[in-house]
Amino acid sequence: MKERKLASVLSIIAANGFLPLRRQPLFLINTLTSPFSFLFLIFILGGPDLIGYGISGGLVLTILSIGTSLQGDMTHYKADLKFQEMVVASPVKAGTYVTGMALSEFVFSIPGMCVFILLSVFYAHYIFLGGLIVLATLILLWIFASALGFTLATYLADMRETFMIAPIISIFLTVVPPVYYPISRLPPVVRPLAYLSPTTWAANLVQGAMGISSTPLTLGQGLLDGGVLLLSAAILFLVAWKKSQWRER
Repeated sequence: MKERKLASVLSIIAANGFLPLRRQPLFLINTLTSPFSFLFLIFILGGPDLIGYGISGGLVLTILSIGTSLQGDMTHYKADLKFQEMVVASPVKAGTYVTGMALSEFVFSIPGMCVFILLSVFYAHYIFLGGLIVLATLILLWIFASALGFTLATYLADMRETFMIAPIISIFLTVVPPVYYPISRLPPVVRPLAYLSPTTWAANLVQGAMGISSTPLTLGQGLLDGGVLLLSAAILFLVAWKKSQWRER
């Protein structure tokens, strides 16, 4: 049984990840455009002092793009290709399907992640523990983004609806929250609203672990940030498990 699940996951990764990249390498450039566009603007407008925030934001945005891509691909497979109907009729379970799809989307993000990790090592003040914190944060963020993308995809009827939802999610998760800038730049009145987004807590962890934050990452603050991010990922995972429309009703 485990071998069958693993084979199914690997097949989905190959079909939705490696094969499209081999046929059309420009997909890689597409995944790099948004993170590096923000990084370029921050460097031009903010100068070298904010370049570390641009790099940490690039790490966060690259992982979040997995959820957006997952939402679009799964909606396309369900509404246009009717592929989800075939999966539902097969022995493949929803968990196996979404795991394979989420990992296949990660394939597209590997080049961007490698570039931003190298940049972070160059610009940041890493220690071994800081690297582990960044890794754990990105894994939790990947779970959150994948669960969000899967849940939305099961409710959307066609690809046009993804074009409406994706920009709203992007604004709520990457533009308004202090992902590409320190939270101290926000007016005090607005800061509580920023903490409604899980990406704020993720950005705090990454910025603190990289040593670019104005205030050092303390044990208490790290546990609080990590706990909120873990809770957000767990809640959304449960929502995806219990409320997503895997089968047509």
